[in-house]
Amino acid sequence: MTIFSLGLDELRQRRSLKWQTFDPDVLPLWVAEMDVAMLAPVREELEAAFDRGDTGYPAGTSYPEAFADLAAASWDWQVDAATQIRRGGDVMNSILCVIEAVTDPGDGIVINTPVYPPFHQVASGYRRRLVDVPLTADGRLDPAALEETFSSQRPKAYLLCSPHNPTGTVHTAEELAAVAALCERYGVTLIVDEIHACLVDPGTTFVPALTVPGAERAVMITSAGKAWNLAGFKAGLYVVGPEATDLFDRLPPLASQSTGHLAAMAHAAALRLGREWIDQVGAEIADHKELLAGLLASLVPGAEYVVRPGTYLAWVDCTALGLDEPARHFLDSGRVAFSPGHNFGSEHRQWVRVNLATSPAIITQAVERMASSLRGR
Repeated sequence: MTIFSLGLDELRQRRSLKWQTFDPDVLPLWVAEMDVAMLAPVREELEAAFDRGDTGYPAGTSYPEAFADLAAASWDWQVDAATQIRRGGDVMNSILCVIEAVTDPGDGIVINTPVYPPFHQVASGYRRRLVDVPLTADGRLDPAALEETFSSQRPKAYLLCSPHNPTGTVHTAEELAAVAALCERYGVTLIVDEIHACLVDPGTTFVPALTVPGAERAVMITSAGKAWNLAGFKAGLYVVGPEATDLFDRLPPLASQSTGHLAAMAHAAALRLGREWIDQVGAEIADHKELLAGLLASLVPGAEYVVRPGTYLAWVDCTALGLDEPARHFLDSGRVAFSPGHNFGSEHRQWVRVNLATSPAIITQAVERMASSLRGR
């Protein structure tokens, strides 16, 4: 049985952000929630905790150890759970704690637009100076532009998304090594969000940033929340390079105290027991990307979509459709909700981000609604 098989009647009973933001007649393919049932081992772990009345504060290192085991099995990465990993809250709050530890108000933080909207907010919203080094036209990192920016603007931190949200780009080992070398050369702290690390297409090699030469002082933030659809259970991890363990002493007070006990148990169970499940998710999402590409080519040929191997998100260029605001048009006229491109970067108002972690039937219906909304314009 496929993982992405839940129907609309069941999904509309959910009370999460994805399903409660818009009217019931809208198909929501926007925020990064997955339309899946809870992984059975996670449910069993939580039910056992409920039976014990085990709802207190977190203890132990089962979550860091589960991640270290996954890293070794998936990426041949030997990371020391005792010295290199600490629990945190959700990914963005953990990133904020790192930023507060390694930068001061007014310092520059580099991002690569288009990029996940909270990257903008965590920098500019906390009195840091946002420095944009856009991805190249084909969605890749631009080491030459990064070096020019590092040398001229002297930022203190570089916030990298890997795999990249929203484009789906999976950075290569060579790209990451070039970035790490630049950060070392110019004294820039490399902070990497790898929450989508397990969400890559079959046959694609994901490279953890901390495994490349020069990243010994880099910091990575991750969580099982995205890949196993556990955003409702707040639990993240700080992972540092072997020469950056001093960071743990510099984090703000309570930075490592915001993990929920049940959340840590749920995430550890997913990392330990959900590896075959996530492999199947990757295979199904790869099929969904091809489905979307085919549907757009047939029904909405002006919408340009380049299939990329990372995440379950599709980045679609609607420029040729001649719409003032594509996301608003498709919501108002097609009753389908996508994430507006301008949320990811001001130069991308003609783009939409599409969440493909849903059933093929819902994806098909969404594109049919797009096509219908364009007829007669």
